[in-house]
Amino acid sequence: MAAKKSEKKGGTLKVKLVRSVIGSTERQRQVVRGLGLRRINHTVEREDTPAIRGMVQKVLHLVEVTEA
Repeated sequence: MAAKKSEKKGGTLKVKLVRSVIGSTERQRQVVRGLGLRRINHTVEREDTPAIRGMVQKVLHLVEVTEA
């Protein structure tokens, strides 16, 4: 019998790219891509985990975050 995957009850974060990555470091560009953001005003919804929060913290000056 296979065990069912249980979903975490944690919230989600809506992350929106509001500034261009032009002039940013390569590492910051990689973080933005890792979050799944492709262009300005693109919004993605990510699970609220410490890893995602750390990524957002690295590029906080480029993104806008709301809790969903």
